[in-house]
Amino acid sequence: MSEGDPHIHVERSVPQVGGASRGVIVSTFGLVPESPSVVTTGCGLRVPFAMTSPRPESVTCLPCREHAHREYLGFADQVERLGRMPGAPVSGDRAVEVARWARDLARRFAG
Repeated sequence: MSEGDPHIHVERSVPQVGGASRGVIVSTFGLVPESPSVVTTGCGLRVPFAMTSPRPESVTCLPCREHAHREYLGFADQVERLGRMPGAPVSGDRAVEVARWARDLARRFAG
């Protein structure tokens, strides 16, 4: 863990973290997962969870911003491909909407 690092980072697995993921676990299993005290970031450091943010406007670590940008673009592509598959668990229209959301976040991280 980096001592005295003043930057705000993003977690390494950006699209899969946060309140939405916790909500799925709660609704599926009825369990509330605890937030980890230390996480690995997009830039490879291990920092306190409190020094991370999913909001692009709050992230001050440039390598983490670049990481999140790439991750959200990749996530958008995956969702679009999934939406085009026959029998997909997400409709084509919903996949386009989610992909648009992810690309918007990617753009904000790149900004």
